[in-house]
Amino acid sequence: MENLLRVGVISSTHGVKGEVKVFPTTDDPARFKSLKKVMLDTGREHMDLEIQGVKFFKNMVILKFKGFDSIDEIEKYKGKDLLIWRDQAVKLGPDENFIIDLIGLRVVTEDGAEFGTLTDVIKTGANDVYEVRTGEGKDVLLPAIKECVLGVDLEEGIITVHIMDGLLD
Repeated sequence: MENLLRVGVISSTHGVKGEVKVFPTTDDPARFKSLKKVMLDTGREHMDLEIQGVKFFKNMVILKFKGFDSIDEIEKYKGKDLLIWRDQAVKLGPDENFIIDLIGLRVVTEDGAEFGTLTDVIKTGANDVYEVRTGEGKDVLLPAIKECVLGVDLEEGIITVHIMDGLLD
C-alpha cells in the first residue's frame, strides 16, 4: 500500500510573491485549510514545505509556502505533485477507499470469474466510474454504485462486481 498520497499538482504561479495555483486531486479541496505541511515531489527528491497561507479561486487552491517569497523561487516547480503521508489523510468512511489503493486490483464477477484489472477511477460528480481492462485487452467502464460494485477487499486485492445488463454492449 502506498504511504504517500497526492493531494494536488502545482499548475502555475500566482502573483509575484511566491504563491502557486494548485489543482486539487483530493475530493475535498477545503482540506488544505487543515494541512500544515505537504511534500513536494521535484522528480529527484521530496521536499517538505510548510503551508503559510491558503486561498481558493474557482476550482483551484492558492498556496503560499514558508520560505518562498518570489515568483522566481517557486516557478520551477510548476507541474510537480504535492503529497501527504497517509496518516495526514482525511479519515475514510465505510465503503470508501483511496483511488491509489484501487488501481491495479483484480476485478472478478459475482460468480468468481476473472473479469480484468482496474486501471483508472474517473470522477464524474454523480458517482465514480471504474475503468477495467479485461483479459482480452478491452476497456470497460463500470459505475461505482452498490448495484454494480459488490465489494472491495484490499487485503486480497479483489473487487467483486455485478455486470449490469447493457454494460458490455
